[in-house]
Amino acid sequence: MKRNVLIIGAGGVAQVVAHKCAQHNDVLGNIHIASRTVDKCQQIVDSVQEKGSLKTAGDLEAHALDALNIEATKALINKTQSQMVINVGSPFINMSVLQACIETGAAYMDTAIHEDPDKVCENPPWYANHEWKRKQLCADNGVTAILGVGFDPGMVNTYAAAAVKEGYFDRVESIDIIDINAGHHGHYFATNFDPEINFREFTGRVWSWQNNAWVKNKMFEVKRTDDLPVVGMQTSYMTGHDEIHSLSHHLDVPTVRFWMGFGEHYINVFNVLNSLGLLSEQPVKTAEGLEVVPLKVVKAILPDPASLAPNYTGKTCIGDLVKGKKDGKDKEIFIYNVSDHEAAYEEVGSQGISYTAGVPVVAAALLIANGEWDVSRMVNVEELPHRPFINLLNDMGMPTRIKDEQGDRPLSF
Repeated sequence: MKRNVLIIGAGGVAQVVAHKCAQHNDVLGNIHIASRTVDKCQQIVDSVQEKGSLKTAGDLEAHALDALNIEATKALINKTQSQMVINVGSPFINMSVLQACIETGAAYMDTAIHEDPDKVCENPPWYANHEWKRKQLCADNGVTAILGVGFDPGMVNTYAAAAVKEGYFDRVESIDIIDINAGHHGHYFATNFDPEINFREFTGRVWSWQNNAWVKNKMFEVKRTDDLPVVGMQTSYMTGHDEIHSLSHHLDVPTVRFWMGFGEHYINVFNVLNSLGLLSEQPVKTAEGLEVVPLKVVKAILPDPASLAPNYTGKTCIGDLVKGKKDGKDKEIFIYNVSDHEAAYEEVGSQGISYTAGVPVVAAALLIANGEWDVSRMVNVEELPHRPFINLLNDMGMPTRIKDEQGDRPLSF
């Protein structure tokens, strides 16, 4: 049994994680929240206390931390006696936090792939550029490290594993992950999570896995339209994303692609910003000699994603459209979740995108705590038992459904 959780990060996802950890602190133990801005951590602590989320009495504390400082992170892990670290900070800190966990023995979880601030859209498979290089270190030190255990990546990896392993198909031919946010935040333009990370996903090449090979496209070059449960007809665009880079490696599926929904307004604003060079991560000098990074300036003037939550309405629909053969016939299934922005805000004070990213990583912590996922090595989610994860999330506010020739129904095991 592992107990005591250190949450690194203080954005909207961290708020969800803190509330959900508090709701299960009888199992998870004491909760500590750390980021460079301790005031943001304290605001999360206050939110948890105001909503009465703590299931039992226990520590709930805020800390200041530069998570790029490995020694400082190790010291905080040891000081708080945290046996599990949930990293929901910037993807730039992943390797530093992971190293601190390797050296202290704490279990490590994150929700997004590591990024090098000086590189955008590295060559695939992305996990091989950073995380997988430390697989042996994790194994040598008996450290459980679960990579990308939010929703996408995370839940969609589990859906892919279930589709492949549960006997729905004799052969799976393609997995298309479709991410639709049919919600409305009321702002002229905003991103649902860190603008800097959001835009970096879309300014580089779009990598997909097709016919057992990597294929390169441009952003907004390839699109599709689907009639999806609850949210109806939606257009999405093929986008590069983390989970493709592990699913293509671990599952014997010739085609794995990721599609994200965008409205015409978002695309127009994005294209203007990008065309003007305002989404560049490379520094420029102003006429006054001041060096600035355009992307960071754009981030500074856009709404904080956490601030969107109070007025967010509508729903999300995220899932895996899986196609293949069964008994010699074509077959397809859609395994998915629908989440509600207003319900998420009512429960944890965050919008639905943060909710879908934050709840699964707490489910992972619970499975580590009870030993089911405490594997003493580095893994991606599709390598772990999918049944307990799906069942647990059904009980935690993130129910899974399946749609196939038998109809649309809840999925549990």
